[in-house]
Amino acid sequence: MSAISVDSRAGGHLAVRVAAADQVAVALEDLQSGQTVRVGGFDLVLLNNVPKGHKFAVIPIRSGEAVNKYGFRIGTASADIQPGEHVHTHNLKTALEGVEDYRYAPVAPAHGEGAQGTFQGYRRDWGRSGGAVGIRNEIWIICTVGCVARTAQRLAKEADARFKGRVDGVHALTHPLGCSQLGDDLSHTRDVLAALASHPNAGAVLIVGLGCENNQLSELIKGIDRPQERLAYFAAQSVDDELEAGMAALEKLVAAIENDKRETCDVSDLVIGVKCGGSDAFSGLTANPVVGRIADKVAFAGGKAILSEIPEIFGAERLLMARAKDRDTFEGVVAVVNDFKSYFLDHKQPVSENPSPGNKAGGITTLEEKSLGAVQKGGTSPLNGVLRYGERVREAGLSLLEAPGNDAVSSTALTAAGAVIVLFTTGRGTPLGFPAPTLKIASNSALAAHKPHWIDFDAGIALDQGIEGAADALMTTILSVANGAPTRNEINDEREIAIWKNGVTL
Repeated sequence: MSAISVDSRAGGHLAVRVAAADQVAVALEDLQSGQTVRVGGFDLVLLNNVPKGHKFAVIPIRSGEAVNKYGFRIGTASADIQPGEHVHTHNLKTALEGVEDYRYAPVAPAHGEGAQGTFQGYRRDWGRSGGAVGIRNEIWIICTVGCVARTAQRLAKEADARFKGRVDGVHALTHPLGCSQLGDDLSHTRDVLAALASHPNAGAVLIVGLGCENNQLSELIKGIDRPQERLAYFAAQSVDDELEAGMAALEKLVAAIENDKRETCDVSDLVIGVKCGGSDAFSGLTANPVVGRIADKVAFAGGKAILSEIPEIFGAERLLMARAKDRDTFEGVVAVVNDFKSYFLDHKQPVSENPSPGNKAGGITTLEEKSLGAVQKGGTSPLNGVLRYGERVREAGLSLLEAPGNDAVSSTALTAAGAVIVLFTTGRGTPLGFPAPTLKIASNSALAAHKPHWIDFDAGIALDQGIEGAADALMTTILSVANGAPTRNEINDEREIAIWKNGVTL
């Protein structure tokens, strides 16, 4: 399979046909039945109202025929469809079923120019990858178990006020797990928390435990990569006053990091996570391909880009498999994809149980269509690594990370894997943010205008400026955030983590 190629420049038209092989076009605004629309050099009269972002047929489509968008199949027609007819859930269905066999069929690797530019970051000399660069100098307070989540929050609130100006902030990363977990389920929680505690955006970390939980402090600490003077921990059951003990520990941690200085770093030092949530049909036309260009710019410069949301690549996974750098990487993608499909099937759920109601309202009909839009966030560079949930990025270039599509779980996993900034595309908007600066990228200008307190960048400009022009503008914004400019989620104090719970609860 060749790569998806999108240039969303509308040129004043009312609709866009993404690829010449597509039987459908996308409405760029609300269109009315009987309206004449020019698509691909010819005029077409619409047979139905077509909402903005939705599809309509440009040629006759017979029932049972494959329907293409982006040049690839997005499903099968469930009825005969006439030119000018609205195409959506009433006449288009998914073709996805269960676990599949895949053939190793690599394509010639893409080549491109890396982004040029520098930013002022914090060089950290610890970590399994031989050090990393952070873009914040914060203190993170992480709880081992949900029982002490409120303790961590109270400590963070007091410390953030007391130490303001000495560090970039003190934040509690809380969750409801850590006890009543067994086996791999417990290991997942421990691995993600240890990875977060090793993150370069945190100059120092305080771990607050309870004492009796399954997620014991002694085991969690073993997985953390951080100098001793930048890590503190205690069990609340073992001290007289947990708030007093916590503040004393935080005072020492602030002293250890408050003199850290930013220094000049290159784009090759960046680790970005790419994510979409609340998508609409414009996500695959503007925001996701724009972010894909950023992933390429970072990857080709020698930096790291991480793509996740495995259930939201079903139907487009072969595009990634073809880009695997070698057979082992290909087999890694196959294992992650089929394991996730088996996870659905084991719980007696169809693998195509997606898109969401909001996605459908925005014009996305099938999972294949959603996946072909979503996978564009990974750009075109070779796929150099496959990470299991809770693992940390190692390879330069693009890596694929095992995690569900859920916004909070996957964005937490991206941060734990090492992303110092998350590029989060959205067509419908969300205020949600995560420990790493979460740069919200609107797929359409209407959302950017409606929710300026949520949105950091308007990728709707790609309809006028093209994908490359929008990507250049976004790269400028990313470097500004890397230099310390706050994202909307930071301004709004929207910082959440969520851990993938996939086992029994005692």
